[in-house]
Amino acid sequence: MATTTPSHDVKDLALAKAGYKRILWADRDMPVLSTIRERFTQEQPLKGLRMSACLHVTAETANLARTLKAGGADLVLIASNPLSTQDDVSASLVEDFGISVHAIKGEDETSYYKHIAAALAHTPNVTMDDGADLVSAMIFIALNRLDDLHPEVRNWASTLSPEQRAGIAQNVVASMEETTTGVIRLRAMEKDGVLKLPVIAVNDAQTKHFFDNRYGTGQSTIDGVIRATDMLIAGKKIVVCGYGWCGKGVALRARGMGGQVIITEIDPIRALEAAMDGFDVMPIATAAKVGDLFITVTGNIHVIRDEHFAAMKDGAMICNSGHFNVELQLDGLAKLAKDVTKGIHPFVDEYAMPSGNRLYVLGEGRLINLAAAHGHPASVMDMSFAAQALATEWSLKNQGKLEHKVYNVPVAVDEYVAKLKLQTMGIAIDELTAEQTKYLNSWEQGT
Repeated sequence: MATTTPSHDVKDLALAKAGYKRILWADRDMPVLSTIRERFTQEQPLKGLRMSACLHVTAETANLARTLKAGGADLVLIASNPLSTQDDVSASLVEDFGISVHAIKGEDETSYYKHIAAALAHTPNVTMDDGADLVSAMIFIALNRLDDLHPEVRNWASTLSPEQRAGIAQNVVASMEETTTGVIRLRAMEKDGVLKLPVIAVNDAQTKHFFDNRYGTGQSTIDGVIRATDMLIAGKKIVVCGYGWCGKGVALRARGMGGQVIITEIDPIRALEAAMDGFDVMPIATAAKVGDLFITVTGNIHVIRDEHFAAMKDGAMICNSGHFNVELQLDGLAKLAKDVTKGIHPFVDEYAMPSGNRLYVLGEGRLINLAAAHGHPASVMDMSFAAQALATEWSLKNQGKLEHKVYNVPVAVDEYVAKLKLQTMGIAIDELTAEQTKYLNSWEQGT
């Protein structure tokens, strides 16, 4: 147990005992991160570092937080989604591990942004983001665009001098971004010339998106749907909006359970790939008329809109596994509906349409895998969070050399994580012979 109780805003510290067990259970399936934590404990590469992390507060994230603290970091952890927090985990991180946590499952918008302000008030040297909300707030403050901030953050920022506002971003060595949505937002900031700090796109690491996005999102999304609805996937028409790595994973798992999977896409290459992978491909306007379950995983806004809701059949279920609930035009759906019954079933809201049809929105349109289930399995998060920890260490080693742009995770870090993961799985691979290495690095020998 921690010797002192750090600052916190959690549901109930009495939940810590259950959270402690959950954290250690996840740790059993995260051997790569455990290996890194052992080295961090000895070497203290993050000593004296002030960190703020805006992530899903789950048992897996808790083991990342433990690793960062073991490396010497002074960490504040907040939730990146109002429904993704595991309250017992939050309590245990505070009580048992002495980590400052501001996160409550189901927190309202005011609490969410109050926690953003708490993370900023920590004056971090490194940040971790899952959707770029933390960095976005920093940028608005640095640009003195306080009117673009939520009142909770604006009220805090208004107490700072202009120099202090600029310093919020200037003091950051680097930020780690965990999601596709966040990387999209951050690259847009770089393009517009407003990015005020270096960013490491951890999401784009091969050991992250090839595995976390595909296998993690694929399995946990279907898990969330089933927990929320008890739906039998077999025989249902499952519409997956988006065929990036997350969409591929969801489609693969739905088909594996007997679902008749339909893909909607705006990218011709991905649409072609989906067709050649054996899926039906059609516009969302067409799919809306036949789908039983709709899952958005695009990272874009209003993928399913008013006209699509109006075309859906009775009993259609709609959910999102992209970062933000804006993928579904829920305000439009609420206006279309004659009546809305919240919580008709846990994590299910019913919308009664003028036609007499009933539509069901799962998890308030937020991440269904975290709203209604436990999120990604620990085994796959092992690699993602190992990359997070090592990318943090790399950014510190390169402090002062990084420009205000989005960087990929170094190949050496990616390969190191993959090698460690293979070792923990008891898998050996071949190595190039001297002759093969010479051949691959030469041009003289042809056919």
